Order: sequence, then structure tokens, then C-alpha cells
Amino acid sequence: MRASLEVADIFRAAGPEYRAARTGHLSLDQLKVMSAIETCRTAVMGGHVEACTDCGHWRVAYNSCRNRHCPRCQGAAARTWLAEREADLLPVGYFHVVFTLPAEVADIAWQNKAAVYGLLFQAASETMRTIASDPKHLGARIGITAVLHTWGSAMTHHPHIHMIVPGGGLSPDDSRWVSSRPAFLLPVRVLGKLFRRLFLTRLMALHDAGRLGFHGSLAHLADRRAFLRHLAPVRKKRWVVYAKPPFAGPATVLAYLSRYTHRVAISNGRLLRFDRTGVTFRYKDYRRGGADRQQVMTLSPDEFIRRFLLHVLPKGFHRIRHYGLLAGATRKAHLERARELLGVAQPVTATEPVEPDDARPPCPCCGGRMLVIETFKRWRQPRAPPHGASATGTVAS
Repeated sequence: MRASLEVADIFRAAGPEYRAARTGHLSLDQLKVMSAIETCRTAVMGGHVEACTDCGHWRVAYNSCRNRHCPRCQGAAARTWLAEREADLLPVGYFHVVFTLPAEVADIAWQNKAAVYGLLFQAASETMRTIASDPKHLGARIGITAVLHTWGSAMTHHPHIHMIVPGGGLSPDDSRWVSSRPAFLLPVRVLGKLFRRLFLTRLMALHDAGRLGFHGSLAHLADRRAFLRHLAPVRKKRWVVYAKPPFAGPATVLAYLSRYTHRVAISNGRLLRFDRTGVTFRYKDYRRGGADRQQVMTLSPDEFIRRFLLHVLPKGFHRIRHYGLLAGATRKAHLERARELLGVAQPVTATEPVEPDDARPPCPCCGGRMLVIETFKRWRQPRAPPHGASATGTVAS
């Protein structure tokens, strides 16, 4: 069911004027995201006509844009992704670990998204694997699913990595499963120090290699000495690494992942109002506690769109990545060995392809099955309903 107010409504109403006022200042990726959201599930995208096999009721369904930044399209994408990941879960506790960049580095990241976001993934994953493999801590090879978020609750730029990590790993020789303590995975202060060192060392290497660009208020950072002065305070600052207690079980992990893997800067469900005063939405103020944490904010349409577009990722950039035991071609073998050592059965693999469930909602009149009776291309409208159809779209008998 369509939400009463959507990001698409704001983009359609205020987007054309926003683009016109910023001609030449929006990236091609940002323009494509705006266009996709504005045209999602409209006649521009094409679609099909469905009819009920029982009562003859018919309805028009337009295609979705499938853009990964579109709030309407991420629900189905998340469900598909989670179904594929279900077989990877192990019967152990799982931890949620978050790596956050300080504000001084986040400013650099916004002007160098591909390079710095990639470095964030690299430094955070290497930090986890290095400390976990140390015999003084866990002494095991762990698996990691990492998800990049670039926003705070108010859509400000706040890049951070969410990691879901099994509570244990394989010993170096793969001979045993090494379990973490029930409520403790790795020391966050040790993680924070190594993360800071790895990230800043490699950020400096990117600068020396000429792979960072600086514009506007950051243009002076192109000079190496200015860049070093800018980073000096964060070399002494504590970098935040946060670890939550383990989940109750694999089912809880899946439910939790569904809230993180395909999230966008703001969901349609948080929008409250869009009128002459601006866009009003709910957000969380993490500086407050209890019931006061939930707050309401109103932004001008231009500022709302600007904040939303801050979080458009470069084309081809992967925001979900897997490391260690869950990485690449070795994932299946590692998981099989882990289950063997944990004494649990391997997941059953279907010998025949399973017929997919019908994703179309049932008939709103009688609950019957809806079948596609006509398709139409982009920018086209469906033909007129069958002769004798009522105003509600139900075919008269």
C-alpha cells in the first residue's frame, strides 16, 4: 500500500526548480537518482494490467525504478538479499560492531566518496580480522558482513560501517571452532586505535599519490602541509568503535539485517508533512535519552533534497561487502567446515528449482489470484479496460 507521503512526491514537486537553480552543480549520479525516484511506478516506467481470475477485477501496476537510493524499491531488494543470506547463518551468537569516521575526515570523504568510503571498508575490516586473529584476543579467523551508511538520522553526512560478526571463528589451522565469550567479542579501545592508525596512514598515502580532490572550503588541503595540520587533531582523538551485545539467535540476526542492508537516507514512513512551510519528518536525537530522543524537524524542500543527495553513492560502488570466512569463492567451504566443527547439519540444497511465490497482491475484491493480461512499454498507457467494465475497474458479468 502506498504511503500517504513519499520522497517521490517532494522530488516531483520541488525537484525541477532545484535542478534548474543548480545547473552544472549536480553530478550525473545525483541527476539519475532524482529522475529515478520521480518516475518510479509511473507511466514513464511502463507496466502491466492485472485481472482477477475469479471476479474479473482489474488494476494497473507500473514498474519500479529499482534504483538503490529509492525508498520504495528497497523493501523487495532487502527481502531477496536476506533470503540468499539465510543459508550463511551459523548457530552462534552474533555481534553488531560500528566503525565511525570523525567529522574532520567525513568532510574529506564527501568530496572523495569512492576513495575514502573504500578505505573505510578496508581499514575497518582489516582492523577486525587483525585483532581477532591475535592469540591475545580471539585467535581465530572470523567472518564479517559490512554495510556502509553515510547518514545520521537527520540526513546529515555521517559515514560509518555497520558490521554483523559471528561470535567466534576458525582456528588458524581450521582444526577447531574458537568461540568468543558470551557477551564480549573484541576490545573496542584496541579496535579504535588500530582503525585510526590504518585509516590515517592509508589516507595520507592517497593524498601523496594525488588520488584525493579538494574543492571549495577544503581547497587548501591539496597542500601536503595543510593536510597534515588538518589531520593532526584526529591523530590524538579517540575514534569511536561501538559493539552491541550479541543477538538472541539467527532469526534475530536476519530481522536486524533487514533494517540495515538496504536502508536509504530516509524512509517514506518517517515523513510527516509537506507544505509551504517545508518538509517535516521524524528523526532521532542521540544526544537525548528516553522518549525525548524522538524529535521532529522541518526543512525547506531545497534543503531536504540537498541532504538526500549527499548520500548518493558513486556508480558501481558496493555498499554491502563480505570479509574473512564470508568472502568470495571460499565462503561455502568455510561455512561447511564451521558447521562440521560446531556439530550442526549442513543446509539442505534443493535438487530442483523452487517455483517463486506470486509477488502480486491478491485481488482486493475477493482475494483471488491476479494474472497479467497486458504489458505496456515506457511512456505508454494501457489500453482501455474491457467492454462493460465498471468505474471501479471490475468487469461486469
